[in-house]
Amino acid sequence: MFQRNRRELLRTSALGFGWLALTDLLSASEPAPPPRAVGTRDPLAPKAPHFAARAKRVIFLFMHGGPSQIDTFDYKPKLATDDGKPLPFAKPRVVSSATGNLLKSPFTFKQHGQSGAWVSELFPHVAGRADDLCFIKSMHGSNSRHGGALLELHTGSDTFVRPSMGSWVTYGLGTENRDLPGYVTICPTLTHGGVNNYSSAFLPAAYQATPLGNASTAASQVTVPFVRGTTPRAQQRLELDLLADLDRERATGADAATEGRIQSFEMAFRMQNTVPAVQDLSKESAETHKLYGIDDKATENFGRQCLMARRFAEAGVRFVQCTHSYKWDQHENLKKDHTTNAREVDKPIAGLLTDLKRRGLLKDTLVVWGGEFGRTPVAQGKDGRDHNPHGFTMFLAGGGVKAGFSHGATDDYGYFAAEDKVHVHDLHATILHLLGLDHARLTYRHAGRDFRLTDVHGEVVDQILA
Repeated sequence: MFQRNRRELLRTSALGFGWLALTDLLSASEPAPPPRAVGTRDPLAPKAPHFAARAKRVIFLFMHGGPSQIDTFDYKPKLATDDGKPLPFAKPRVVSSATGNLLKSPFTFKQHGQSGAWVSELFPHVAGRADDLCFIKSMHGSNSRHGGALLELHTGSDTFVRPSMGSWVTYGLGTENRDLPGYVTICPTLTHGGVNNYSSAFLPAAYQATPLGNASTAASQVTVPFVRGTTPRAQQRLELDLLADLDRERATGADAATEGRIQSFEMAFRMQNTVPAVQDLSKESAETHKLYGIDDKATENFGRQCLMARRFAEAGVRFVQCTHSYKWDQHENLKKDHTTNAREVDKPIAGLLTDLKRRGLLKDTLVVWGGEFGRTPVAQGKDGRDHNPHGFTMFLAGGGVKAGFSHGATDDYGYFAAEDKVHVHDLHATILHLLGLDHARLTYRHAGRDFRLTDVHGEVVDQILA
């Protein structure tokens, strides 16, 4: 008869009772899954792109609320000339709220760098990086409401729950560091779609973003929760191995939810040693902290986000998002609030671009800046602007785009995209192209059809490619 000592009996029986309970919970919460073959697929393993890539990773700097293009990067002298006059053409058929006559920008513009890019006084530090930037001044979207516009920018759909841009990127390319998630979002918004903006939706759970804090969390406090476990690693390894054994025993009936749980446990195990080091900004020099504005109360919060983004990107995370939330929705107090908002992000953004470039990372890191839409050139109330998805500006840097370049244009007042129009679908197609992915080939079969980030739309904006 097989003999066990007391220590082995306690160890195996305790785990056995726990896993009996887990098995019962899983069977109670999920229907019997269809049989499938068990493999050892690693969903985040690095994958070859469709063709030679210009960029390896993305840092998305999201300005939640909708910055005004005509007060930041889209200089419109005719708007100043016709200040107070009625708009000389029809406003959009669908508008968010009542608006009045033309309202000039309260900010002065100057040209910067060899490119001569027009930048408002709101962004003096970003202006210093003008020759690194690629402006798209003819952006347009399909939705004038924050919720729909956020979802469209993040997922390609303003109507349905779809995988986010970062999820599609990690699905297509995997991650460069198996000890870190492929997709990280720092201080994400909890409103206007919330988690759906960084969800993997019907893609496997491994492609969901790992959120660090949320919009109500100070960047100094964000971290992966419980990243340092209290259980010894040797014991954790035994538990995870047992979990894998149980999964193999369920081989003929395993399902995506169970597989996703196992993968998340394994990732959490690997992250314990890696994440704390990446998140530890004290390792950076005082000069670097100053570069990002971490030494200044006004810029400290977004500066920390940007520095964390650089550290995660440098460590191999494929897609990192920083969110300045939710501050850019100036239906009133435009001059006061846009000044405050720009002050908070200007130096950190310039610092990120400078730091990436001096480390040799900007050439294969695509930086994307923008909001869900722009603002109207006509006034709302005394000194505000309404939502405007019909024409706005975003900029890109690094990652294979033309530096010191401006693409497209709005009309004389900055209301509608007028020349070389770029829809959000086109932006998504271009981002994927820079990463070596054909947006029409990056598909996933779900509910009987093939889905993609751009759905049935999207054209690569070849004119901005270096």
